[in-house]
Amino acid sequence: MREHIFNNRKKITYLLTTIFYLLFFAGCASAPYIKPAAPVAGIPGVYHRVEKGQTLWKISKLYNVDLDRITQINHISDTSNIEIGQLIFIPNRQKQVSLPDRYASEDFMWPVKGRVIAAFGQVFNNMVNKGINIQPYDNLEVVASRAGKVVFYKDNFRHFGKTLIIDHGDGFSTVYARNAQVFVKAGDSVGKGSVIAKTGCGGRSKSTYLHFEIRKGYAPQNPIFYLP
Repeated sequence: MREHIFNNRKKITYLLTTIFYLLFFAGCASAPYIKPAAPVAGIPGVYHRVEKGQTLWKISKLYNVDLDRITQINHISDTSNIEIGQLIFIPNRQKQVSLPDRYASEDFMWPVKGRVIAAFGQVFNNMVNKGINIQPYDNLEVVASRAGKVVFYKDNFRHFGKTLIIDHGDGFSTVYARNAQVFVKAGDSVGKGSVIAKTGCGGRSKSTYLHFEIRKGYAPQNPIFYLP
């Protein structure tokens, strides 16, 4: 009888020990880990650990490496989001660096708080989306994603309806389409976060959402790579 009890205690102790180590290593697996500088496909470089508020665009500026190069070498698709703690390989750089505060004013911000209902590159209403479509949660106010100058406004631009474009002066511009009301005009200077419009509905879809684009020159960019 005593031997039976001893064997049961031994089994319980072993089971508890096994569970402890499983939980311990599971916790370790989810903890942020910074890899040392190592080559990717024979290319030397360093891994950057993504911190809160950082975007791929900010990281590319920080290391002075082209954004397209970073997305390509890290196999980041057009619909990918980056997450806090994620490791991004930066080619041909020797050490990880911290992001200076001076970049904060140059960041893009979300033009409206809401849910992305159509991603960049997705076929939406039989067309390839060159931006993202954002369905607002409640507040319909649209704000300038960055400071700049309004260089285009049209009351009925194709199927986009009321559409405006802001030039940010560094080769980037942002497009805001499907607005119900617009509070600025061509030639106006606007500050980052200032209210410029109210989103609405129209065209092929009667649902309320903002069509938002970020362009580098004339080339549309994936806004997800630029937005925090």
